[in-house]
Formats: sequence, structure tokens, C-alpha cells
Amino acid sequence: MSIKNSIASWYFKQRKDDLYAPLNKANELQKKLLFYLVKRAANTTFGKKYNFNLIKSYKDFAQFVPIHTYEEFSPYIDKMLQGEQQVVWPSDITWFAKSSGTTNSKSKFIPVSKETLDSCHFQGGKDALSVYLRHFPDSTIFEGKGILIGGSHTVNPINEHNFYGDLSAVMMKHLPIWVYLFKTPASDIALMDDWEKKVEKMAQHTIRENVTNISGVPTWTLVLFAKILEITGKSNIHEVWPNLELYVHGGVSFTPYKSQFEKYLPGKNMHYLETYNASEGFIGLQTDLASSALSLMVNYGVFYEFIPQSNNYDIQNIVPLWEVEMGVNYGVVISNNSGLWRYQIGDTIMFDSLEPYTFHITGRTKLFINAFGEELMIDNADKAITFACETHNALLRDYTAAPVYLDSPEEAGHQWLIEFEKEPEDVAAFAVTLDQKLKSLNSDYEAKRHKDLALKMPKIVVLPSHTFEQWLQLNGKLGGQHKVPRLSNNRFIVDEILELLAKSKAQ
Repeated sequence: MSIKNSIASWYFKQRKDDLYAPLNKANELQKKLLFYLVKRAANTTFGKKYNFNLIKSYKDFAQFVPIHTYEEFSPYIDKMLQGEQQVVWPSDITWFAKSSGTTNSKSKFIPVSKETLDSCHFQGGKDALSVYLRHFPDSTIFEGKGILIGGSHTVNPINEHNFYGDLSAVMMKHLPIWVYLFKTPASDIALMDDWEKKVEKMAQHTIRENVTNISGVPTWTLVLFAKILEITGKSNIHEVWPNLELYVHGGVSFTPYKSQFEKYLPGKNMHYLETYNASEGFIGLQTDLASSALSLMVNYGVFYEFIPQSNNYDIQNIVPLWEVEMGVNYGVVISNNSGLWRYQIGDTIMFDSLEPYTFHITGRTKLFINAFGEELMIDNADKAITFACETHNALLRDYTAAPVYLDSPEEAGHQWLIEFEKEPEDVAAFAVTLDQKLKSLNSDYEAKRHKDLALKMPKIVVLPSHTFEQWLQLNGKLGGQHKVPRLSNNRFIVDEILELLAKSKAQ
């Protein structure tokens, strides 16, 4: 074992108490954090407007400060984009994470302070390595290098002193110098704007490296894997990187992609670790690799509140962390050390445990299908399509689904656009399995499907390879943290893709 690996491993191993101890005193830490955040921002434009100096309790905070969507908070962000400071947070904010915009097509610019980078995003990355080394203390992960599959950055055209990019790109621009000893490729490649050229260059550069770990969104990681095998002629990724042992993933559910990763990475010594690192903050981490649940990170500068889905996200029913219950689907609301205040991030989670707080991601507040009262969430859809693929020996590349409305000339139901890596032999049988699994997972869906009264069988359209990539490229969202919205309660996305498919066939 090299000196470099020994020193790095020692550093991350000794951090385990700093990681695990806070999880057992979450309520206390969250209450202290709220008043720290309020006190820090009391003299900002936002703090003065909402009387932060008068806030003495959580009840005061909930009474004085309104809940915000991005659209409602955007006037403050616009001021910061134009160079104004001390708007929502006392330290200067010149960097913004450009959201992939899964809740709507508009780009979102999330403020990222130095405090958020250091105490949240970077802290989460370090803790992820601490978790891994706690489970695998003899790892030689630092003998080689890691690949971070991220996006690009560019100068904000509104003000030459402000910058924006995918969260991963913002992080890469601020990494400590020592991190570059352990990462590949060089930043000039990792931060390229042209995703297609970047994948080619990343593959060409990294095949010569001793890669031991990879971090990134599953969709684009698989694109890189395919390019590497195309270049090298190898049959799997371990033939290129025999010492690859860890994949850190997040951004979308890993469940539908697991079989593809096992195909590319057939080795028994490959390990997977999930993180929940949103543009707004590093929220969850898989601290126990024997469990798929994520631990809520309560000491990263993020104060949490939750809106029960059962109340149709009625903001009057919002609760702090210490009042949540298990088994309830919650919309997540945060206040953080970048100056987001009572901000709805758009994700939904469900708690599996309250001591400590562990949860799983169930979807998006605006990413669902409920055209007929079926309340189909991403968690249901991901599990069902994964089961169907396993049953019919198929491999999934990506999918999206939307309703077929009652006023359509076709029968009302759900239409699934699916791109396979390996197509099932019998698509009709695949649809039946998908439907049956959805019924078993979702009682509302099952009720609406009863005797085909409200919903008919799912209608599946098998897309040619790279259709989703073409759609993302046309919408300026190819690569990085951008992803295909899995479920939509309208047909905008599905109809765009079907139109694109029709044009391709006509040519």
C-alpha cells in the first residue's frame, strides 16, 4: 500500500465519529441550526423584510417567513445575478448551480455560497468516502484516481463577475488543490460544454489511468462506459480498469440501471454507494451499505421542513423534522446557508426510521401522473419497470410516461416511451408484467385499472437507440446532471419526443 493511499485512508477513517454522532442528535442540531442561520442573515435584504431579528422560536420563523417556490424566490436571485450582495445571505455569492429543471422547462439558478460548498457539498463528499472506508477498511481506492462525471460551466452573461454551471461543475471549480492528485481527467476536459466531444475525450484520456472510483448520474456514466468499450474493444469495464471498486451515484433512482451496471461491471468486488446531493444542498447519504435507506444529513447547514403529500402539499400543514412520521410522503422544504428560505426543492421523500432519520426518495412534487386519481409516483414506476425488465430479460436505457386523456381518440390510460439497451422479445407481455407490478405497488392505480373502467392497459412505444439523447440535445440539456423526466402529468414531453420520432422516420 502506497504512502499516498495510507495517508488519505487514515484521514477519512478518522472522520467516522464526526459523521455518525450527529445523526443521533438530529432534533437538537436542527433547532440550533435554524437560529444560527436566522442570526447570520438578519441584516440582509430578506432578513430585514421578514423581521429575522424578532424570530425567537420555530413558531416565529414559520409565522414570519413565507414558503417559496423557485418562481416566488426568483426576484431575490435575479438581484444576485445582477451583482447585488447581502440579498439573502451575508457573504458574497457569485456562483450559481443551474438546475436541470425537471419541474418545468425553465432554467433555475440556485445560489451557492462558500459556506454551502465547504460545509455541505464538500463535507458530503468527504463523508461518503468515510462511509465507504468504514465498510471496507482495506480498500486501496487512493492508489488510483476517480472520475467525476459532471457538467460544464460558463460565465453568466448578466454580470461578468458571476458564474453558473451544473452543480458538479461548480464543485469542480472550487475543489481543494490536493483533490487533483486523485482525480481524472483534467479540468479542461471535465468542464467542456460540448457533451459529445467531452465523452470522447474523457474516454480517450481515462483509459490510460488507474481508475478506482467513479461518481456521476447513472445515465451519463453508461454513455461513457459504452464509448470506452467502443474505443478499447474490451468486453467489460473491469478489463479496462481492473482496480475499479466504487461507484457513487445519485440524481435518479439507481434501480432501473442496476442490471446494466452489472453487465458492464461483472466483478464481485464492485461496490455502490448512493448520495442525494441536490443543487440546493447535500441532503442524504447511504451510511449503511447493507441498507438502501439514506441518512438525512442534519449538520450540513440545511434546516428542513416537510409538507405531507396527503394534504395536497397544503403549506398550512408543514412540519419541522422533529414532527415527521414514518410512512408519509413529504415534499421537502429547506432553509440553508446560501440564503434559500423555506424553499420548496420539488423532491418528495418518505421516512423509514426516526432514530436516526433515514428515508428514501419517492419522486418529485411535480413529477407524477395523477390524471385519473391514480397518483403514480416515480418510486412505483421505477420499481415496476425494473421488475418487468428482470422478468423478460430486458435491459433498460431510459423511459418517460404520460397520460392519454379521456378526450383523446385513443383509450384513456398511460403511454410509456421506452428506450431499451436490450429489447424484450414480447413487448405486449412486458406491458402486462409492468401493469401487474404497478397494481401491486399502488392501490390507487389498481383501483383505477379495475375492469379497465378508468384506465386501460399501458401503451408502450419502443424508441430507437439515442432518441432521448436527441431530445435532450434539442432542448440544450445533453450531458451533465440533466436527465429525462420520468413521469409527467401532461403530454408536452411525450408529444415532443413522438414528433421527433415521426420526423426521423420521415427522413
